[in-house]
Amino acid sequence: MGSLIEAPEPRNAGGQGFFTTRLQHLINWGRKNSLWPMPLGLSCCAIEMMAMVGPRYDLARFGAEAMRFTPRQCDLMIVAGTLTWKMAQAARTVYDQMPEPKWVIAMGVCSSSGGMYKNYAVVQGIDSILPVDIYVPGCPPRPDAVIDALLKIQKKIEKERPLAR
Repeated sequence: MGSLIEAPEPRNAGGQGFFTTRLQHLINWGRKNSLWPMPLGLSCCAIEMMAMVGPRYDLARFGAEAMRFTPRQCDLMIVAGTLTWKMAQAARTVYDQMPEPKWVIAMGVCSSSGGMYKNYAVVQGIDSILPVDIYVPGCPPRPDAVIDALLKIQKKIEKERPLAR
């Protein structure tokens, strides 16, 4: 039998506990852990995006399972699949309606570079119409690759500085 050692009394300020941090760190922590994705499922990659939200991959662990279908509530756009020029204006409109700050993941080779479709009807990379933060390769990419991209977005959000006024 060992002897029981008591922990020392915690010190506090006048009987009151206190917590100090920078406000920006707290805001970034909240943004990072409560992303609301805007799914822009355009082709076969959308099926993998749906699997990512399901119980096998459990996107809820990372606080991003609440997919919204209205851009005014979203801060992360996931472009999954082949973007045609006919759909490009609608994709840009959805992006413009999202509030700041906002981030974009290009999911799959078709959204990243046009994929195997080298013709006039397909946008050869979503970055020609809107800024992309993370590219996820694959045809279609596995859900765990997209979750890795989500973790990279979270690290990016964690390091962001406040916007100048």
